[in-house]
Amino acid sequence: MSSVAVDQAWLATCPKGLEQLLAQELQALGAESTKETVAAVHFDGTRELAYRACLWSRLANRILMPLHSFSLDEEDQLYQECLDIPWEEHFSHEQTIAIDFIGTSRLVDNTMYGSQRVKDAIVDRIRREEGERPNVDTKNPDIRIQVRQHKGQVTVSLDISGESLHRRGYRTGQGSAPIKENLAAALLIRAGWPEMMKDGAALLDPMCGSATLIIEGAMMAADIAPALLRERFGFSDWKQHDQELWQSIFDEAEQRKTAGLEALELDFRGYDANPRVLEFATLNIEKAGLDEHIRLAHKPIDQFGKATADYGLLITNPPYGERLGDVDGLIPIYQKLGSVLQKNFQGWKAAVFTGNVELGRETDLTPTKQYQLFNGTIPCKLLVFTDLTSRSAKIEERLNTPAPAQVLTEGATMVLNRLIKNQRKLNKWLNKTDTSCYRVYDADIPEYAVAIDIYEDSVHVQEYAPPGTIEDRVARERFAEVKQAVKEFASEVEGRIHYKERRRQKGDNQYQKFNEGPSDTMVVYEGEAQFEANLSDYLDTGLFLDHRPVRRMVAELAKGKSLLNLFCYTAAVSVQAALGGAKSTLSIDMSNTYLDWAQRNFDLNKLSDKNHHLLRADCLKWLETDSEKYDVIFLDPPTFSNSKKMDVVLDVQRDHGDLIRNSMAKLADDGVLIFSNNFRKFKMDELTLRQFDCENITPQTLDMDFERNPRIHNVWKITRRSSFGSVWTMTSRDLALNRISRCSAIN
Repeated sequence: MSSVAVDQAWLATCPKGLEQLLAQELQALGAESTKETVAAVHFDGTRELAYRACLWSRLANRILMPLHSFSLDEEDQLYQECLDIPWEEHFSHEQTIAIDFIGTSRLVDNTMYGSQRVKDAIVDRIRREEGERPNVDTKNPDIRIQVRQHKGQVTVSLDISGESLHRRGYRTGQGSAPIKENLAAALLIRAGWPEMMKDGAALLDPMCGSATLIIEGAMMAADIAPALLRERFGFSDWKQHDQELWQSIFDEAEQRKTAGLEALELDFRGYDANPRVLEFATLNIEKAGLDEHIRLAHKPIDQFGKATADYGLLITNPPYGERLGDVDGLIPIYQKLGSVLQKNFQGWKAAVFTGNVELGRETDLTPTKQYQLFNGTIPCKLLVFTDLTSRSAKIEERLNTPAPAQVLTEGATMVLNRLIKNQRKLNKWLNKTDTSCYRVYDADIPEYAVAIDIYEDSVHVQEYAPPGTIEDRVARERFAEVKQAVKEFASEVEGRIHYKERRRQKGDNQYQKFNEGPSDTMVVYEGEAQFEANLSDYLDTGLFLDHRPVRRMVAELAKGKSLLNLFCYTAAVSVQAALGGAKSTLSIDMSNTYLDWAQRNFDLNKLSDKNHHLLRADCLKWLETDSEKYDVIFLDPPTFSNSKKMDVVLDVQRDHGDLIRNSMAKLADDGVLIFSNNFRKFKMDELTLRQFDCENITPQTLDMDFERNPRIHNVWKITRRSSFGSVWTMTSRDLALNRISRCSAIN
C-alpha cells in the first residue's frame, strides 16, 4: 500500500506536565497546528509523521488517530454512534481488539459499561459486514481502540502506538521505585542535556537505580530512536498500514543508530549503593545496546571523589519519602549529595528530581531553575543547579562583605526593618503552616502603602493608589524606596520580584492583562491543595491570600455536602472543598479567563469534573432562574462592577441585601451561607439582619499574616431564621427599581 501524504488530525498523550515539551518535540518532527491540552497535544500531519512520532517521540505515551467525535445526549447514543463508524476499513473479524474507555459522565458513569457498549457496537458492525465477529484480547490485541469522554463530548480513536510508548523495550529489571522512561527523557531535556551533549559534556547519575536516566541520556546522544527495540506497534495489524513507508522510516532509524554509536565518545557513568539494583541496571544497558558506552560501579554517595570530567551533568532521582523510606531518614542522603557537589563537581551542572522540596533544600544549594512535574500522581520538582556554591557559604560571605558605598535611604531602611521584623514574627507560624505563599507587609507604615506577598521563592509587590493629597513626585519617590527595601530583603530570593500599581478596577478592566511579556506562573500549595499563581499578567495573582482561613472553613462546612460558589474567580474555594470531601461543587463566574484558570486548578489537583462543575454566567441573572438547593453557599462579590457583560451595575454596599436574599432562596433549609467582601466601610443592612441569623465571623478568618490589617475583608455566616417571613428572589428589574426608589427617597 502506498501512503498518500494527506494531513489529518492526531492526538499524542503524555504524562501531565510534559505537554509543552511534547508539542515542541512534535513540531521538530514536522507536526503542524499543535494545541496543548491536559496530558495531551493535538496536532495535524501525515501518516508518515504519525509513524515517526511512534518511533521517535521520547515523551509521548500514545499516538491516537481520532475516528469520530460526538456529543453524548442519550445513553444509547454511545452504541449507535460507534456502530456507524466503518470499522471494517480498519480491521477484520480475524483480528483481536481491546477498548480503553476513559472518563465518566451522567449518562455513562462506569468505564467498564462504556467499554462494553463500544465493544458491542464494533462486534455488531463487523458481524454485519463480514458475517463473523472479532474476539476481544485485553492483554495483547491486534487493534487497540480508545474512547475518551470529557464534558459530554466523546472521541473515538484508533491507537496506532499499541502498548504505551514509554515502554522502550530495554527494561528487563528495575529498582524499587523507577521512573518511567519518558519522564526520564523530560528531566534530561529540562536539565539542558540535549545542548550539553553537543558540547562534549559527561553524564553521571550517583543514585542510578535501574539506570533509566543514563540510558535515556545515552540514547539521545547516540541519536537512537527510543522505540527502535519495540517488536510491534498498534498500526502493525491495521488494514491501512503502509509497510513500505514504515520500513523506510525504520531502516533510516537503524542507520542513524549505527552512525550515532560509532561517533559516540561521551562519558556516561552510573553509581548506586545497592549492588542488587546494579544487576538490573547492567541487564537494561545491555538490552539497550549501550554496554560499551555506559560504565557502572557500586559506590555510596559519600564515597565520591573528584569528577572524572571537567564539564558535565549530574542528574539523579533520590528517594523522597513518598514510597520509599522515612523522610527524616533521607535527610543525610541529600546532605551528602550537596556536600559531594560542592566539593567535587564545581564547573558541572546538577539536577535533582524530588517529590519533597524540603529535602532538596538539605543540599545547601540554591536552584537556578525549578520545574513542576509529576511522577505518576505524585507532584514533584526538578531542581536545576548551575552554581554549586554552598548557600550557607554565600550567606556568610555576604554578611562578612562590607556594605557598598550606596546606603539605603531612611525611608527604605524603615521599610526593610519592618519587613525583617514581620518575617521573624511569622517564621514560627510558617513552620507549622502548610502553605507556600503569605503576606509579609501590608501598608504597615502608612506612608509606604504597599502590600508585599511571598509566593514560593518570588516576591509580589502591589502599590496602593496614593491619596489625592499626595503629589505624584512624592508617591514615586516612596515607591522607589520600597523597591530598595524589597531588593535588599529579597537578596536571597531565587525567583523574580514583581511590582504592580493597584487601582480600583471597574467593569471588564479587571480581566485585562497587565503584562504583555512572558508569563511568570508557578504552582503554590495550601495544605493538600495546589493552585496556579500568575505573578505577572494580572493585577491579582489568582489566589486571595487573606481568604486562606475562609477556604478552610468552607471546606469543612461542605464535607459530604453540595457547594455553590458565586463569583468564584479561580475557584480556589471549590478546589479546597472538593479536596475536603464535598459531594458536589458548582462554581459560577462570567469571566472566561478565570474559568479557564479554575479548570487548570481542578486539573492540577486531579479532581474529576463528574461532580465538580464550572459555569460561565452572570450570577445575578442566574440566581433568578436556577431552582436547585445547595447545602453551602459561598458568596464573594466584587466591591464594584459595571461590566458590559452585566445588565446592571453592582455595588456591594448598596446591593448586598438583595444579593444575599436571592442567594438564600437557593439555600437548603439547614444550610449555611458564607458572605464575604473587601469593602472596608461595609455595613450590613438592617433588613438582612432582621430577616436572617447573621454572625460577623471576620476575626475567625484572619491568619497571622493578616492580623495586622483586620479590615482586609469582612466575613459573615448567615443561616435561615424560621421566625421571619418567606424568602423571595428579586429579579434584575426589581433590583434596578429598588435602587431608583432609594435614590428618590434620598432626594
